[in-house]
Amino acid sequence: MNSHISSLMPTDSASAHSSSSQSNGARGLDSVRMREQLRRVSGKVAVVGSANADLTIQTKSLPKPGQTVHGSALKILPGGKSANQSVQAARLGAEVAFIGALGNDPNASVLQNSLRGAEVNLDGCENVEDATGAAVITVDAEAENTIVLSPGANAHVNAQFVGRHAEAIRGAEVLGLCFEIPMDGIIEAAKIAHEAGTRVFLNPSPYEDVPEELLALTDVLVVNEGELAGLLGEALDDDAALVENSETQQQIAGKLAEHGVKRAIITLGSEGSIVVDGGQATRIPPVRTKAVDTTGCGDSYFGSLLAFSAAGDSLIEAAQGASFVSSVAATSLGAQSSYATCSELELELG
Repeated sequence: MNSHISSLMPTDSASAHSSSSQSNGARGLDSVRMREQLRRVSGKVAVVGSANADLTIQTKSLPKPGQTVHGSALKILPGGKSANQSVQAARLGAEVAFIGALGNDPNASVLQNSLRGAEVNLDGCENVEDATGAAVITVDAEAENTIVLSPGANAHVNAQFVGRHAEAIRGAEVLGLCFEIPMDGIIEAAKIAHEAGTRVFLNPSPYEDVPEELLALTDVLVVNEGELAGLLGEALDDDAALVENSETQQQIAGKLAEHGVKRAIITLGSEGSIVVDGGQATRIPPVRTKAVDTTGCGDSYFGSLLAFSAAGDSLIEAAQGASFVSSVAATSLGAQSSYATCSELELELG
């Protein structure tokens, strides 16, 4: 399972955007609470990072090294972790500013059209002399995927670039960051936000070592199990214990605190997530659904987390809402193209 997949890994419902036929109780949902949560989404979100054209092919099975397999027709879909997160937050009703770079090629138009269609503010999105970032994605019949990134224009989003758009960061309630742009740009964005009182949400994906300076500027860390192991510098002894054992969960909370992390969400795939807040660990159960394509579902989760947090939800409430929203994203092909609006999500609730 790759780092784009978050706390939703589905099991059993119908096809695209039709899971309302299943009992919401069986799916682990409180429909009344979720409807109220969706209706109060508001606030300003800034996202600094990547935008990619997702070159997507579906196939029966993922190719092994040296193997060639037959696939579907190629689809070029809007993606990139930060652009995805921006679209999902905006579709939920947040006021979103995306700060990033596109090239001067046809793929840039694909991304601009999707972002504008979701009413994302693109004042901080610049066109540069480079190819638009791209991701080559293969999706198999079990909804697993492989992803290879080509950074392109994303490599231009450095500290100087980010500094030109500081006001959009300062004016937001929350800032979303991931690891698909240069590290100096990420740290600069976090510095600007920290100084302005804007809460910093960091998803260190694709994973690389997190600089101590950045960790100190982070308000909420969002990691999967692999990223957590990388951060702690040790393999997790027992994944099942992390899911089921509250003592193990508290131990992980303590280890995060030793690294200066007081607030975090650990996503556990099909097993939901764990929220760490103030030294306390709380398990959030998964929302069950049937996966068609999990590409970008982790970004749907993170973008939803930003939107709910900007609206003033607690970290536990935001994680619960994000689990539902991202489970719906898994039921159709693509990243941004699978993200639902609040009205569509309310229909899912029945």
